Amino acid sequence: MPLLEGQGISRNFGGVRALDSVDLSVGREEVVGLIGPNGAGKTTLFNVICGLRPTAGRVVFDGRDITGFSPHRICRHGIARTFQLTRPFVDLSVRDNVAASVLFGRNRRTISTLSAARERADRVLSWVKLDRRRDASAHALLFSERRRLELARALATEPELLLLDEVMAGLSAGEIQEMIDLLGRLRRELRLTLLVIEHVMKVVMTMCDRIVVLNYGSKLAEGSPAEVARNRAVIDAYLGVDDADGRGN
Repeated sequence: MPLLEGQGISRNFGGVRALDSVDLSVGREEVVGLIGPNGAGKTTLFNVICGLRPTAGRVVFDGRDITGFSPHRICRHGIARTFQLTRPFVDLSVRDNVAASVLFGRNRRTISTLSAARERADRVLSWVKLDRRRDASAHALLFSERRRLELARALATEPELLLLDEVMAGLSAGEIQEMIDLLGRLRRELRLTLLVIEHVMKVVMTMCDRIVVLNYGSKLAEGSPAEVARNRAVIDAYLGVDDADGRGN
């Protein structure tokens, strides 16, 4: 049984159909990439998984229908996400930003004090190599460090499924490779399942076991990275000649 299933998901905004009968499945410990042109419906699909009620269809996580659950309930069932725009609590320390997520997450009943949450936060910060910055204010972080803080805040809730929304955006080539290596290690050590929105094709082709392509709110294609890269409809709609053979961004 897949860990996550989206069954016939549609979502309208007024007269605009952002998603049109999209089916999606993600297996346990699988990494699935979600790609497509801007406006294809990728982030809307993330929002539906995280509580936005669809116009039609349902979301099933670990065998349970979670369609329309509030975001905090979904988080406590084991789904966490990052956002394209990082918005930490800028007046708090890096450590306390992560501690807040610990207190909000799945183990809030066993880790219920600030001191215990900070201890757990220290461990999470060491995973993303921010432990030396734990006492800095979040507003003092570099852009790449804010990306890692966003990841740490999601990890601190102890998810089974992690949704990453363009976590590489704005990073340099070297920082992208560091993030790829970091996510690969976390996937193995924490046995995470990842659903990844990404425009950097190196990331998609390197990290993902399977890719789902959206276009105008509908599923255009699905398959292994190699299969998707050869798909003429995907090339015409999104990849282009350079990206299809691995040279593009």
